[in-house]
Amino acid sequence: MLSERRLQVLRAIVQDYVGTEEPVGSKALTERHNLGVSPATVRNDMAALEDEGFIAQPHTSAGRIPTDKGYRLFVDKLAGVKPMSAPERRAIQNFLEGAVDLDDVVARTVRLLAQLTRQVAVVQYPSLTRSTVRHVELLSLAPARVMLVLITDTGRVEQRMVDCPVPFGETSLADLRARLNSRVAGRRFADVPRLVEDLPEAFDADDRGTVSTVLSTLLETLVEENEERLMIGGTANLTRFGHDFPLTIRPVLEALEEQVVLLKLLGEAKDSGMTVRIGHENAHEGLNSTSVVSVGYGSGGEAVAKLGVVGPTRMDYPGTMGAVRAVARYVGQILAES
Repeated sequence: MLSERRLQVLRAIVQDYVGTEEPVGSKALTERHNLGVSPATVRNDMAALEDEGFIAQPHTSAGRIPTDKGYRLFVDKLAGVKPMSAPERRAIQNFLEGAVDLDDVVARTVRLLAQLTRQVAVVQYPSLTRSTVRHVELLSLAPARVMLVLITDTGRVEQRMVDCPVPFGETSLADLRARLNSRVAGRRFADVPRLVEDLPEAFDADDRGTVSTVLSTLLETLVEENEERLMIGGTANLTRFGHDFPLTIRPVLEALEEQVVLLKLLGEAKDSGMTVRIGHENAHEGLNSTSVVSVGYGSGGEAVAKLGVVGPTRMDYPGTMGAVRAVARYVGQILAES
């Protein structure tokens, strides 16, 4: 275990390196921070931190920089989440509240996260597998044609055309709509098949074929839309950090183009707490020089998807974690109210 003083030295090194982009020396540390010890003591502490792999000497200069291991300890023990200021919180709320639908919410969230953190923002669409049914609408388009509209608790809207085996009257359609919503509204997608399996028996024999066709379309909609989707923005921000990536940022850009890689980075939505993966903790080789900060978002206190940012390991972790958490909270509120 590191002593409290050496933890403070490590914190000072991380803060100075993130702020100045320059390797940090013992003289600069004692001048900038009230460590209460001599430069010689700080040099000894830095030597011990280097021996244990928390900092490294990038070249022949006297300065040191944090390693992945050093950033990990900083995030785990030393970095609080920096709260957003009241004006920042108002700006987030006002920007997101103007969204007109789920696609707009996701697009605005990506743009906002990229601007706030000056990193690459990644937002996962709410998964239908973790959603509940808000409402099912049935609209008659022709005597034997119906439009089915499925609306989820996360604001997602899915539309399907249903060709009925025989004409279906408005009265029967209204009856089906009412019975269907009384069974499935507010219920999990996984529960819907069981809840509607005997519904055709509630109708006249002439209408049962059409009811079964509508229900089949509904159930297909529940399972076929479960592929994960996400939106990414702010990739150009990486060009500001060219010197933070060894040789070139090309491997990072190539990794960011792969949807599967990004979904794995964000992790499972059920793990809704804040996650910070640093450097080589990211399994994809192209992202070994990056850090990923992610958190779950959703309505009713339950995560339905993840959002986060990707940037260099030389990152303002407290500020980034604060921004990601604040945006996730507001997105969850908007979904709950939509």
